[in-house]
Amino acid sequence: MARFLVTAGPTREAIDPVRYLSNRSSGRMGYAIASALLQLGHEVALVSGPVSIPAPDGAELTKVESALQMLAAAEALWPACDGIFSVAAVADYRPASAAEHKLKRSADQPLQLALKPNPDILATLAAQKGARLAIGFALESDPMEQEAIRKLQAKNLDFVALNGIAAQGAVESSILLLDGVGGRQQLGPAEKSELARQLVAAVGITASSA
Repeated sequence: MARFLVTAGPTREAIDPVRYLSNRSSGRMGYAIASALLQLGHEVALVSGPVSIPAPDGAELTKVESALQMLAAAEALWPACDGIFSVAAVADYRPASAAEHKLKRSADQPLQLALKPNPDILATLAAQKGARLAIGFALESDPMEQEAIRKLQAKNLDFVALNGIAAQGAVESSILLLDGVGGRQQLGPAEKSELARQLVAAVGITASSA
């Protein structure tokens, strides 16, 4: 039996107490991967941003909102895990400071929002992976494959799963799975539950013998 860390869903980066920056991630792919790993008899630590779907039975769920919270939770869990599937759509930027009170609208004054970059959670964890498995996701528009390969190499990953903008919130999707030695494998199109099973098998994870 192995133990895997799965990050899933979006993050929310507070602008003020009622507004935030986020994205269209539904969390379905990450939750489907967690379910596929559990079905094979492995343990799953699932770190999830805000989603509207239930966590799979048996997953050790940690709920977070912001990228910094997700990083802290993932760093705490990572030492006891054998691999990571980084599926979360982490916001690249967050407001440089969040307002303490709700910002008021002005009809004639534009709002200027200063942003600063969030840490790269997967790159942070994969830098310490040793022989452990690290799989990332790349949601790209164009140039798709070149950018996915850049991320694969820059973040010290074993595989990167490339999908397109249409994957956001979709029930069905497809993946181009790339590895560090030039391998490429097309998975799907299929419902995300089936796509997750294909992906887990394609990266070499089999049923637990424990």
